[in-house]
Amino acid sequence: METSKTKILIIDDEKDVREILKFNISNAGYKVYTAKNGIEGIEKVKQKNPHLIILDVMMPKMDGYETCLEIRKLHKQQKTIIIFLSARGEDYSQIAGFEAGGDDYITKPVNPEILLSKIKALLKRYKASEDDSDKIITFGEYKLDKNEYILFRGNEKIILPKKQFEILRLLFSRPDHVFTRDEIFEQIWGDDIIVGSRTIDVHIRKIREKTGIDNIKTMKGIGYKLET
Repeated sequence: METSKTKILIIDDEKDVREILKFNISNAGYKVYTAKNGIEGIEKVKQKNPHLIILDVMMPKMDGYETCLEIRKLHKQQKTIIIFLSARGEDYSQIAGFEAGGDDYITKPVNPEILLSKIKALLKRYKASEDDSDKIITFGEYKLDKNEYILFRGNEKIILPKKQFEILRLLFSRPDHVFTRDEIFEQIWGDDIIVGSRTIDVHIRKIREKTGIDNIKTMKGIGYKLET
């Protein structure tokens, strides 16, 4: 993906933050748009169809989590990368962000060089997913559509938050293979992204609850596998 053709949307209620981020990201060659709140941001998403969104958490009218959930409901925005910005760095805040469909979580104040590094790494993974030719994976009565980000159980559609879908896709890709926690973190979040130690456990628990898949086995002290 050419940098000059990559569209990035910044949604933040603080004008100074929008301007600083736009200045630094534009200088790196990306095409940048801004919005001052979640409602305006959703409209910009529909108009511009960005590849990546930088989304503030604490905003009036509609907070970042709510905004993210609404963006993920849009058909074309299942693969769009969403980075949360927040002054709060607690594990539960990060988990809430990933549960809403976020891809990364950065605490304020933002270091522009670190942000640009994360943007580059996340866009690289975005391109890799676009190049993935095997769009359908089946496992028993389940069918996972990687293009539409939908899990089918027979004729029933099960919609999962993005990170939970990607974890399940990873497990589906190699049944009976034990994925270590480090492997899962690297494959789903990237080795340059730090998330709370409980994040993966919460996601696995929610995947089991939402899908009814009881073949996801915990390998104590190691990781997880999808058992045939």
